Amino acid sequence: MQTALDNLVKNTVEGLGFILWGYEYRSHGESALLRIFIETTDAGINVDDCALVSLQIGAALDVEDIIPVAYILEVSSPGMDRVLFTADQYQSYIGEKIKIRTRTRIDDRRNFKGLLVSANEDVATVQVDNEEFAIPYESIDRARLILD
Repeated sequence: MQTALDNLVKNTVEGLGFILWGYEYRSHGESALLRIFIETTDAGINVDDCALVSLQIGAALDVEDIIPVAYILEVSSPGMDRVLFTADQYQSYIGEKIKIRTRTRIDDRRNFKGLLVSANEDVATVQVDNEEFAIPYESIDRARLILD
């Protein structure tokens, strides 16, 4: 399902002329949430842009029947406190404050709030209280920039 959903979301968003920042899919038993973040290279995202993408994605999902349960579809801009999805995105925000929640414990913790000091293809390194933690991307449940 994941590859089919990846393709549907990416192709639909880009086909409408937007940039796919990323998406989250969370299944909760008999329901699911699909949250899609879009952007543009110019004036930014408005409500009409989100509505257009939502309408097209919803129609495509109904036809393809990729999500087997009832779902909620949300489309928005990534915002200033954006969620990070790819290594390139992490690399773009080195030196910024970040909050990371992991799927499993790393050094006996799951939450990290600090400075993103480096990022490569496999790992983001966060400095928390003068201690650095190398966090593999596959362990990250969610990462978000922190606004001051």
